Amino acid sequence: MKIKPKAFRVREGAEVKLAAWPTRVDAVYESKKHYHQLLSEHIDRLSMQQELLYASNRHAILLIFQAMDAAGKDGAIKHVMSGVNPQGCQVFSFKHPSPAELQHDFLWRTTRDLPERGRIGIFNRSYYEEVLIARVHPEILRSEGLPGSAGGEEQIWQGRYQSILELEKHLSRNGTLIVKFFLHLSKEEQRRRFLQRIDAPKKNWKFSLADIRERKFWPHYMRAYEKCLSATSTEDAPWYVVPADDKQNARLIVSEIVLDTLERLKLSFPETTAKRRRELQSIRKKLTNQ
Repeated sequence: MKIKPKAFRVREGAEVKLAAWPTRVDAVYESKKHYHQLLSEHIDRLSMQQELLYASNRHAILLIFQAMDAAGKDGAIKHVMSGVNPQGCQVFSFKHPSPAELQHDFLWRTTRDLPERGRIGIFNRSYYEEVLIARVHPEILRSEGLPGSAGGEEQIWQGRYQSILELEKHLSRNGTLIVKFFLHLSKEEQRRRFLQRIDAPKKNWKFSLADIRERKFWPHYMRAYEKCLSATSTEDAPWYVVPADDKQNARLIVSEIVLDTLERLKLSFPETTAKRRRELQSIRKKLTNQ
């Protein structure tokens, strides 16, 4: 199977029903060895594109990862970005907002960590938590001290979608390419991975009772994700629904989508002007004669 990024992309204006999106597709690799070979090839290409991105200093890339617990966000980030120069890549994970963060608008804490030109920024969870977990758990919304809304909570969500769209449009106009991944995990595969975390001592640290409590809200989260993906996937900042029941396949799909995004920029190293070339040749002559 050849990876076609458009097959996983949510079209702008499309109404998303996650039951219609697969959590598993035919593997693009034939064996574990083949998987490592393909991932290595992707990493090499990504390393070159990141070097060009850094050298040209015209664009920034923001990769956003959202998913249910145990969907493999951390592993995807770790494996896909393993060959990227750390100087050109920044990863930020967003947990429950602090008391200080709750005193600001919902975009404030993530906006501080947007990537600079020439860099790849990765958000492990993001401002989208404010239309996902806050929607599933209204008590979080109430803790944010927002002024009352005549239209109720639904108007708040629509307002937040609009704020997100405006932010992402602004970033796009200023050279930041945004790619958003929803790692689509089945409830049964999540159950299997939770059991693995309990049975394997080295994975015990990954599991908490909160994971089980959140699992009870699965249908509520699916509806929240459907509304979010439908409202906020655009040409400037598309959502990709990545089948996540096969971790290795998901990593290859994610890496191909990132590569497709970068390679469409047709980046190149900055050209040296004639004046700069003469200057360099003069310096070279001095160094040669030392």
